[in-house]
Amino acid sequence: MYFSFNDKQIYYETHGKGKPIILLNGIMMSTASWKAFIPSLSEQNMLVLVDFLDQGKSADMTENYDQALQVELVAKLMDELKLKSASVMGISYGGEVALKLAVKYPSRVDRLLLFNTTAKTCDRLRDVGRGWNRIGESGDGAAYYDATIPVIYSAKFYSERLEWMRAREKKLAPLFGDRGFQARMKRLVISSDYHDCSADIKKITCPTLVVACEDDVLLPRPEQDFIASQIKGAQYVVLPDCGHASMYEKPLLFASLILGFVNVKDTEYVI
Repeated sequence: MYFSFNDKQIYYETHGKGKPIILLNGIMMSTASWKAFIPSLSEQNMLVLVDFLDQGKSADMTENYDQALQVELVAKLMDELKLKSASVMGISYGGEVALKLAVKYPSRVDRLLLFNTTAKTCDRLRDVGRGWNRIGESGDGAAYYDATIPVIYSAKFYSERLEWMRAREKKLAPLFGDRGFQARMKRLVISSDYHDCSADIKKITCPTLVVACEDDVLLPRPEQDFIASQIKGAQYVVLPDCGHASMYEKPLLFASLILGFVNVKDTEYVI
């Protein structure tokens, strides 16, 4: 399904009924990335998936933009679905958008779930993104794969699932060599270049779950330590033996954390 946002067509999906959960994609993801999770996450909930601008089936942009535009896209989607509020889960890039959404529209975020994300694009991360974009400009899909994909997995997962990784490479390298894909990725990376809500996240008051991974080298644990320290009452979970792509490395735990945190009703122990 599509809705119109700033004269652009934005793709979204809804599955199931019940308390709404909106999933916000990582930078290289799309609604299709969540296919394996749909049965579990929509069994008792209304699951909402959406492609950001320059992602998946949503429209392309023609010039650079700020990540704040994606925040407004999510707010407009909630209007489209007549959702006054929802639980919002964001991973990596999607977590950055989720943080900004919770700061700007606090009444619209019922519960906030943040996986492998950061409150600020540091100089190191910005330079990593610029490196991706430079390689992307070469049109060498294999080189782009080598620069972007291995780093998001833990060493343990990578070595144990090497055959799976090789299959991913065969599938993704041709896509990564596509000029249209690279133009989209470049704009997405630039949109988060100066992401910084580190001074504002202390304003967030909704129940919040922060998830870090021990072996995340792209957005290491100190990034999530900071977020958890700034949001009053935040629940903090650290996943062992796991890298940046926590949904692929720990799918059972990933889905369990979402469903448990969104749906649990007993939030205080009463004697």
